[in-house]
This record gives sequence, C-alpha cells and structure tokens, in this order.
Amino acid sequence: MVIGDGVLTPCISVVSAVQGIQTVDKSLSQELVAMISVAILVILFCVQRFGTQKVGYSFAPAILIWFLFISFIGIYNIAKHDASVFKAFYPKYIFDYFKRNSKQGWISLGGIVLCITGTEAMFADLGHFSVRSIQIAFSGIVYPALLCAYLGQAAYLRKFPEDVAETFYKSTPNAVYWPMFVVAIIAAVIASQAMISATFSIIKQSMALDCFPRLTVIHTSSKYEGQVYIPEINFILMIACVVVTASFKDTTKIGNAYGIAVVGVMIVTSSLLTLVMLIIWHTRLFLVLIFVIVYGAIELLFFSSVLYKFPQGGYLPLAFAAVLLLVMYVWHYVHAKRYAYEVEQKVTSEYMLSLCSTLGVTKVPGIGLLYTELAQGVPAIFAHFVRNLPAIHSVLVFVCVKYLPVNTVPAGERFLFRRVGPEEEKMYKCIARYGYRDKRTGNVEFENRLLESLGEFILSDNIYTRPESEENNFDRGESIVDIGTVSENAAMDARTMESVQDELDFLENAQKSGVVYLMGDSEVIASEDSSLFKRFIVNYAYDILKKNCRKGQAALEIPHRNLLQVGMTYYI
Repeated sequence: MVIGDGVLTPCISVVSAVQGIQTVDKSLSQELVAMISVAILVILFCVQRFGTQKVGYSFAPAILIWFLFISFIGIYNIAKHDASVFKAFYPKYIFDYFKRNSKQGWISLGGIVLCITGTEAMFADLGHFSVRSIQIAFSGIVYPALLCAYLGQAAYLRKFPEDVAETFYKSTPNAVYWPMFVVAIIAAVIASQAMISATFSIIKQSMALDCFPRLTVIHTSSKYEGQVYIPEINFILMIACVVVTASFKDTTKIGNAYGIAVVGVMIVTSSLLTLVMLIIWHTRLFLVLIFVIVYGAIELLFFSSVLYKFPQGGYLPLAFAAVLLLVMYVWHYVHAKRYAYEVEQKVTSEYMLSLCSTLGVTKVPGIGLLYTELAQGVPAIFAHFVRNLPAIHSVLVFVCVKYLPVNTVPAGERFLFRRVGPEEEKMYKCIARYGYRDKRTGNVEFENRLLESLGEFILSDNIYTRPESEENNFDRGESIVDIGTVSENAAMDARTMESVQDELDFLENAQKSGVVYLMGDSEVIASEDSSLFKRFIVNYAYDILKKNCRKGQAALEIPHRNLLQVGMTYYI
C-alpha cells in the first residue's frame, strides 16, 4: 500500500499544484495541465539519483517559505473575512454536521482524510533524519502552519462558498498569486519526494528480509544509512506516475485512489503498532484495547468512506498492492522451499572428508569462499562441485550471509566462525550477519575484515580447551565462537602458541595466493507430483522474477574475475 502511495502522491501533488494556473486562465485545457505535470514528474525522478541529502538541501529553504506563505495567507483570510471560524474547534459542530448531512457527510470523510495525507509516511523519515528534528519540525512549524491555512480557507468560504472547488488559489491575494503558484509546485515536488524515499526504504528492507527480488541499492549518504536509491524502482515509479497522470488527468479520480492508499497504510501501521505494544513494549492489555477501539473505530470509519469511491479510481492502489503482494509471495515462497531443500540435502563433514579422500582431491594454494544459505552443515553444492572438479583451495571458508530483523549489527559482532572437520583440513564456516539497514562493503574490504576475524577466531579457538566430543559438532550448530569474546587473561603454552602461529602464517600465505569466490548457479524446478498452480509459481512466475532481478554475485559485490560458479538443479 505504501508503494502504491508512492505512485499516487507525486501524481496528485503535482497535478493539484499545476491546476492553479487555470484560476487565471480558464481557457487552459486539462490535457495541457496533465502534460505539464508529466514533465515535472519526469524531472523529479531524474534527480533522485543525487540522493535525499543533496535534494533535501535544495528543498529545505523552499518548504520553509511554503509554510510561511500558507501561514500568513491563512492569518490574512481569518482577519479579513471571518474571525469567528475558530468556533469550528467546538466538538458540538461535528455532531451537527453529520446530523445535517447524513450520508453525504459520511461520504465527505473520504475527502477530509486527504488533509492529513503524508503523515502515513512519517516512519520513513526516521531513516533519513533524527527523531528530534522530526518532532521539532512537525510540532513547531508544520502543524501550526496547516491550522492557519485551513482556518483561513474556511473563513474565506464563509464569505465565498461558490469558490469551494478552487479554494486554495481563490483565497490567495492577487499580489502574491504567482509567487505562491511557484512555491506550491515546489512544495508538491517535496511531498512527492517523501513518498518516493519511503518506497526506496521499504523495498530495501523487504530485500533484506528475503521478501523481494534482488535489486541495485545505492546508499546516497554516509551519515544516514536509510538514505538509499534504487534505480529500477525509480524507473518503475516514474512510468507508473506518468501513466496515471496522463490517464486520470485531474485530481478527482486520483484523489479517490489516494484516499484508499493513505487510510490503508494507516490501518496496517496501527495493526503493527498493536503487535509492538503487546510483544515489545509489554503494554497493559487494557491500554492496548483502548488504543485499538479508539484508533480502529476512527480509521475504519474513514476507510469505509473512501471505499465508497472504489469504482471511481479507488481500485488503483488495491491493484498495485495485489501485484506487489504476488511478487513478494512468489519470491519468498520459492526461496523458503529452496532453503528447505538445501537443508534436507546437506552433507556431514565426515561424508565430505571421505568424498575428498575417495576422489583424490587436490589442494591448490589460495583461499576459497564458498557462499551458501545454510547456517549449519555443508551444502550439497560443495559435494557436486568436488565431483565435477576434484580440487579445492588450501583454505576453504563456507560463507553464509544472514540479514537479521534488526537495524544494524555492530562490526565486532559481524562474523561467527566454526571449524569444519579437523584443524589440518583448514576448513571453516563463517556466518556474516547484517541488519536490514547495514551497508554491504566492497569485496576487498569484506575480504580483509573476514580474514582478520578468522585470524582472531584461530587465536581464540586455541585459547579454550574443547572437549573431544565437540570436535565435529558443527552440524548440530554448537560452540560457534563470536569474535570479540576472547578473555584478556587467557594464556597458551608454547606448543599451542607455535601451532597457532603456523596456522596464521598459513592463512597469510594463502591470502597472498589469491581469493576465489565459489557460488552455485541453481535452477529451481517444481517436482513432478506438484500441482498445476505450484508449477506455474515455480517454473514460470519465479523464473521470470529471477531472470529480471540482480544476480547474486552482483548483490554480494563479488568481482567477476574471481568468481567460479557451479550449476545445480533443485526439485522442490
């Protein structure tokens, strides 16, 4: 729903701002307004690659001017037309309004909710700015300015009710009309920017949780990790905005669709907040029930109103949501099934060693980093690799990259290591952990950090005296050493120290010989006894997504010249 909101917000914001020119030139057609809006939208999406920070520097003065303009114009209209408009704060008038208008009053809620659009994306701002800055901006500037603006327009309509369709520009004094028109367009672009940034953030976090196909994620700020740019999503949003603007042309139908998207996002946010209150905050059940009843009743009332306009364009955000839900379902379903297949087909370290001995596997100088999704055990792709090419590197590290459902993982806790087999085999398992907002480093920096942590693991692994029964217990997932937990008071005897130094020297020499990345190029096919629906999902829908998403080696920033791939077919 938020991604659908990211399509509709730029459309309605820009079109409503450009429509102001029709106030002074009635002959201007709606088609020309749509064409001007499309041109502005294309420019907006073209500057996204510069990042929120650079774009924000240019927008900050403009948005401040915008709030000052609407505040002063609102105060001007209140003073000139009807200062008694402050009576609207009296709650009795709410009941009088619905009593007087009945069904039409309920229908009007779908338009009233558009006054608070944008607040549903406030969570995305937390990835771009600090909490304090958002609190100060909304409490000290945004909210007072909006109150002045809407009270001023209400005062104007008390005197000129026939101008209700063009209240904003009609209530603007002629002396500041054109400056206001320019600032309004810039403000519309800024409102669009907020939802575009929210869309980028959600897609990135969905990819980290393995719920969306891999795409190119560019971090545009070294200070705020939430500021990202996704070229493919940017292009899709631009095309969608152009099509919607050119098709609907005016704000009425776009507004019908926009209302459903906004209220839908609010309902989902409140539902998730309820879970947070229960599971994370451990809020009293009585207070949670009060929150659900009060906010749930208000949001469902607004949602029922916006659904009334479903045939007049309200279907659009639901269609967007359905398509995105299908994409996310297909990707996550097949990946979960593929992972289950890998777990089922994994081999033990004993079998791997016996296989290497049977085939007479040759060890070549260097370090091999074999990527796998398995956190425990040896992947079947390794046995397939050895059977086809009976040679492995002198140091072999099984690397498993895991994205955790947390914001960030400290650098000192990034890597977990475990030996695979006896020490003389020089085989290790590494789990590289990232938060969904962590930035993936380049291959050279990643190699250096991994091998440095591996050296620390070799040192720490020899400090502790391990029982013989734990020598080959990796397949049960036990005794994984977390780098950074070594005791400063631990000591080693001379023989152990010599053994550790030899292993560290061996690792250093292997690194000098080069690092090679080993990856499986897997093909996923539905098993013969699968249903027709499952075959369509796995063999066709997932295949289309996989062919059009970013490859695994590109997502992991693996240099092509150091990559060795092995093909394998998974039947799920």
